[in-house]
Amino acid sequence: MTMAWQKMKTGSEALVHNTLELDALLAASRALVEVELNSILPPVGAAPEKVHQAIRWSVFAGGKRFRPALLLAVGQAFGAEIKQLIRTACAFEMIHTYSLIHDDLPAMDDDDLRRGRPTCHVRFDEATAILAGDALQTLAFQTIANDDKLDAATRVKLISELTRAAATPDGMVAGQALDMEAEARQVNGTQLEEIHRLKTGALITSAARCGAIIGAADDHELAVVTSYGAQLGLLFQITDDLLDVTASAEQLGKTPGKDVRSRKATYPALYGIEESREKAIKAHRAACTALEQLDRPTEVLHRIVDFILHRTG
Repeated sequence: MTMAWQKMKTGSEALVHNTLELDALLAASRALVEVELNSILPPVGAAPEKVHQAIRWSVFAGGKRFRPALLLAVGQAFGAEIKQLIRTACAFEMIHTYSLIHDDLPAMDDDDLRRGRPTCHVRFDEATAILAGDALQTLAFQTIANDDKLDAATRVKLISELTRAAATPDGMVAGQALDMEAEARQVNGTQLEEIHRLKTGALITSAARCGAIIGAADDHELAVVTSYGAQLGLLFQITDDLLDVTASAEQLGKTPGKDVRSRKATYPALYGIEESREKAIKAHRAACTALEQLDRPTEVLHRIVDFILHRTG
């Protein structure tokens, strides 16, 4: 699996982009990211032992590692090498995992199941889960700051980019706050899209942008990648909302129907299933249209959009 990514560093990159099946690419990127994460994270036996156990319980709970895979794919499309991309990819996975740990807490979504097994606060305790999330968040930025495969100016850009995507007023934390405020009250389509642009889309868009930044994209290319990432993030959230009402716990790896019971602001709740599916198709089309403006090998990026539209879990 790892060889699939290594081959993309050679002159045959365009051919590999056209022939590599997306499931193999995702598996290859997941393997690379997990090896690197294992080297970055403190070992289980390191003090404080319980916190480090909780970190590893959450980070290595499974999942497709979608955000790192997106960053790697965009970076490769712009000619960056894996060694330049891998640490930033891991930083995104750490931020994503921290957000899941905190999102599952009783004060937030109060969920007992994540990726098919007990959530961090259920497996350990609430205080340990909070600390594990805090540690992952700060370790993500340290990982980029200490990456000697990138020059200092690039590292500063990446840290600034990830900070914006994860925090407020334009990032994931802002989206989570708006999402909680919207519970049990009616929101309109503009408000719903803003919630999800921040809560889900910001980190996905930023992953795409960071891959392009490492690959030295020019201003026009970065703007195109931003548009692609924004539409991909919207598509991801619409399909996630749909899966909550159509998929099983086995398919999701988490509790289905939770959005309905919590009276969350979702696309099916506002538009219904069929219109939500139409909106997903529209976002898919917009992401693909954006890619047409890039004079780069974008076959894998197209396949990622297709994968999100048709995902089942």
